[in-house]
Formats: sequence, C-alpha cells, structure tokens
Amino acid sequence: MENNVFEQMARRYDTEERIELAKVIVKEVRPVLQNSKSKSLLDYGSGTGLVSLELSDLVDDILLVDSSKEMLEVAKAKISHKGITNAKLLYSDFTQETPERKADIVLMSLVLLHIPDTKKILQELFNILNNGGMLLIIDFDKNEKIYHPRVHNGFTHVDLKNRLSEVGFISTEIKTFYHGNRIFMNQDASMFLSSSIK
Repeated sequence: MENNVFEQMARRYDTEERIELAKVIVKEVRPVLQNSKSKSLLDYGSGTGLVSLELSDLVDDILLVDSSKEMLEVAKAKISHKGITNAKLLYSDFTQETPERKADIVLMSLVLLHIPDTKKILQELFNILNNGGMLLIIDFDKNEKIYHPRVHNGFTHVDLKNRLSEVGFISTEIKTFYHGNRIFMNQDASMFLSSSIK
C-alpha cells in the first residue's frame, strides 16, 4: 500500500462525497450487524473510521486497523469527540505482518481494491476470524472504464467468491446495493456487499 499517499490525504480525507458514500455503506451494513452485541469487530483499512465508528453501538468492541498513522490520528480525534468508549486503534499493515488477533467480524470497506495480493490478505483476515465469524467486504463491481497501476478496477462476484472459498470461507453472499455517479476514480460505478462465513 502506498502509505505516503494516505498520510498526505488524511487531514482532508473526509470530504462531503466520502461522508455521503460512508452513509450509504453504513445503511447497508447496519442490518447485517443487528444481532452482534456480544461481538468484536475489526475494521481493516479503517481510514478515519468513517464507516466503523458509525457502527460502534452495534458491537461490543471495535478495533480500527490502518497502515496510515495520520488516518488513525483523525479517527482518534473522532472517537474522543463522539465519546465512543469501545473503540481502539492499531497501526498495522497485515500485508506485511499480521499480529496475533481474533475477531468475530472483520469489515473491509473500499480497501481490497488497494491491495495487490488479494488472496494473501483474504487469507490473513480468514485466520483472524473466530470460527463462525463473518468477513464483510464492501467494494466496487468490476469497471472496465477504470485503469490505475496501483488499484484494482473492481471485482466480479464470481472471481471474489472463488477467491474467498479458496482461502476457506464456507459460504459467501454477494449483492450489488448501490449505483452512484463518479464515485470510483471519477467514473459512475456500483458497490457490492460481500458477506462470508468462516
């Protein structure tokens, strides 16, 4: 991951567009987490916590993990400002090294597209999950109009399902839930929610 890019972006990351997109994602994810009161949530690639901090009331505890210290600093300020007591921060990049951690739910929102070796990160997240745990991925559907040397241009449901079952997930449901204008590298795009059980 190109850390320095995110470090530089951190203070101005929460644009109106990103906040709106996060609201759409939160609205989609909330019902999935409805009965998760006793569970732990790990938000991998949490950024400034735009999505997971809005879900903190649904779970026991949240760990925001990001490879950008600056992003986590912004998240820390939000946690303090909102008086959230069940959220912690971890500065880490699981593509380099994964700490000994366990979680009931792992959330990855608009992060997979930034990770070159998707199978390796999915394997790491699978290993972190408790048995019966759930991996939630929100990302963009494959979009041929987009090309960037360091970003996947989205994912097809079939490919992602195959990759998830290769690393060991027993069931995966994927559905496209949102179409937006210029939301992915200035192109119109759609987002999916993938939910997999270990």
